[in-house]
Amino acid sequence: MAELHAAAFAHSRPWSEAEFEGLLSVAGTFSIGQPMGFALARVIGDEAELLTIATHPAHRRHGMARSLMRAWEAEATGRGAARAFLEVASDNPAARSLYASCGYHQAGQRKGYYRHDDGSTADALIMSKRLRT
Repeated sequence: MAELHAAAFAHSRPWSEAEFEGLLSVAGTFSIGQPMGFALARVIGDEAELLTIATHPAHRRHGMARSLMRAWEAEATGRGAARAFLEVASDNPAARSLYASCGYHQAGQRKGYYRHDDGSTADALIMSKRLRT
């Protein structure tokens, strides 16, 4: 997972193997995926959170991320989640478009949350979607 995350997030700080191990050791955390893409999420009570989603750059624009979105949401619903949350950088139009097309709407904002290698920052947009009624 760490290798794929590093390939997918080459222009920001990818997560380490230890970070993935730590997250996966927490109750309610799960991963959905295949060799060239994965989603890591968790369910706490009736809320689900997408922690990260990664698609290898050579496999982008083929529907894998959309498929992973459906898969993690289905797993979260099966685990009792009624609402899903995620966060995305305001300067990531591809991810924002994916999430909007999957039914997510902005629910909040964290100003200057992401720091880039060049010292610039981007806001974190908190997005939400109802999974079941």
